Amino acid sequence: MTRASQRRRVHRYTAHGGGTGRADTLAGEEPLEIRLDGRPFTVTMRTPGHDFDLVAGFLVSEGVVRTPAEIVQMDYRSGVGPDGQRTYNVVEVRLAPGVALPDTSMERHVYTSSSCGVCGTASIEAVTKVSSFNPAADRTGLPVPALLALPDRLRTGQKLFATTGGVHAAGLFRFPDGPDGGGAREPELLCVREDVGRHNAVDKVVGWALRENLLPLGSTVLQVSGRASFELVQKAYMAGVPALAAVSAPSALAVDLAEQTGVTLLGFSRGTSFNAYAHRERLVP
Repeated sequence: MTRASQRRRVHRYTAHGGGTGRADTLAGEEPLEIRLDGRPFTVTMRTPGHDFDLVAGFLVSEGVVRTPAEIVQMDYRSGVGPDGQRTYNVVEVRLAPGVALPDTSMERHVYTSSSCGVCGTASIEAVTKVSSFNPAADRTGLPVPALLALPDRLRTGQKLFATTGGVHAAGLFRFPDGPDGGGAREPELLCVREDVGRHNAVDKVVGWALRENLLPLGSTVLQVSGRASFELVQKAYMAGVPALAAVSAPSALAVDLAEQTGVTLLGFSRGTSFNAYAHRERLVP
């Protein structure tokens, strides 16, 4: 069985010289092949754990599905290693009748690394997706003090990071409906997922929401532990998330996409301040 973390022997060196041997806990990273109705679709590098959430979220991000009913079954039965043991590194997905398989131009012809969620896309046109949902129509107010508290709240749920220091995290928070965000009411933490790939952590959150039949994710904020890339904004857009907040910087293309799709984009959110890059009209001082 694959593991989210593994122990390795290391030697620690300091400026004072010498080396001290000790055990260290490292984040797991293994390939996961996704097959759709028996056909290979992609291979991604991920931290084992919540694999079905990852696959479901990936299919939402790729525009393949938008409701849980469109996925009939997911299982590991095809993943077998040279020793004949199950590897848990292949997930087969059976789609519901009537759900179209992705066009071959969408297939990932090379593996997707843990640092890049769109690197294996076969064409530039396949990078940009059209969502079934409309985050721009979401009128939920987002109180600034509550937004500032999200990084610390996310950190309390980062159990794997606490032991390895080597994974990204994504947390989904639901804010009270209404233009004022419910005033002093605290947003509800719905889900936290961790992975060596920040795009995988987001897919795991989105996949969890799909399987819980929560899409579109109106009145929510997706808080991530790293930077805000184009692909993370797109994943938020595809799931109907109206706001994405990142601890680090966004890219210029991420800002452009957020402006176009109606996603509020926040960067450098670190407890005492943040920068609003797109659709700050949702913010409630």
